[in-house]
Amino acid sequence: MSSTYGKIFRISTFGESHGRAIGVVVDGCPAGIDFNEIFIQSELDRRKPGQSKITTQRKEADEFQVLSGVFEGKTTGTPIAMVIPNEDQRSKDYGHISNQFRPSHADYTYSAKYGVRDFRGGGRSSARETAARVAAGALAKMLLNFDSITIQAYVSQVGKMKLNKEYWELDLSKTENNAVRCPDETMAQQMFDYIDETRKKGDSIGGIITCIIKGVPVGWGEPVFDKLHAELGKAMLGINAVKGFEYGSGFAGIELYGSEHNDEFFVGEDQKVHTKTNHSGGIQGGISNGEDIYFRVAFKPVATIMQDQESINALGQKVIVSGKGRHDPCVLPRAVPIVEAMAALVLADFSLRAKSNRIS
Repeated sequence: MSSTYGKIFRISTFGESHGRAIGVVVDGCPAGIDFNEIFIQSELDRRKPGQSKITTQRKEADEFQVLSGVFEGKTTGTPIAMVIPNEDQRSKDYGHISNQFRPSHADYTYSAKYGVRDFRGGGRSSARETAARVAAGALAKMLLNFDSITIQAYVSQVGKMKLNKEYWELDLSKTENNAVRCPDETMAQQMFDYIDETRKKGDSIGGIITCIIKGVPVGWGEPVFDKLHAELGKAMLGINAVKGFEYGSGFAGIELYGSEHNDEFFVGEDQKVHTKTNHSGGIQGGISNGEDIYFRVAFKPVATIMQDQESINALGQKVIVSGKGRHDPCVLPRAVPIVEAMAALVLADFSLRAKSNRIS
């Protein structure tokens, strides 16, 4: 079950970085949804490698194929299977670490847990698997279109280089205008140069992605254990390289008094209940309150760097691990669509749960 996520809108991903293909099976998707293959491909194109010199140079078209669950352009209500062939594997790049544990990778833990590991590109632990999630997330976005829900993520920090603007001060339509996926053009160029300098040094750098969700109606989320923010946190922390998640005021909220932090209610001109502020991040008691949902996801520096590092092999002997292969010096630009996809999967599931919770 570790490869399955969701309760009603469920996905199961499969495949390894250097296997024949990766893919996903989506179960629980309602029938009658227009299956937009062009949109799904466009989402995969945002995540695929080789987009610029600050991403891995592995060349994958990431062109997906539909195996089931779609007929005459519409979902049939049966499991939808999508597969993405792997076309540019270079397994020989990993032969030197077949018996070594790379620092901060899953090599040691996978070996200790299973007694065997696929060392080619990290196997199942590779971020290559996230392409399957993006394909499923695109389908989830189609479902959410019925509720006019939008999900937009962008890079807001690289290393110590931080975009000091709130999301409502930005034109998020500019996010896709640059390789970094930062909606501020000046900061985007500075971030690009910083990542490129890091790449030239054979090193890597982390950062933060901010995500904003608009249009979620009041009432999505379950009390106690399936709170909306808890599920969003679980989904984000399940993405490779993620080290932190905060929503609303997050950790900064501890610096405020309760009198400053509380979101006071009022009835707006639309005759709907709103809050004067939104420190809650659109979620109260684990349930959406109708305001914008916003959160931030922290990504660590990519573990594979083009520098020699000390480690051990499977026998416990000291070795020097040399970085080889094709890797992102910063995962953030390609992780933006992954964050959006995982958010869409959470919301698609809660959408269907909400529709089953009450008669009218």
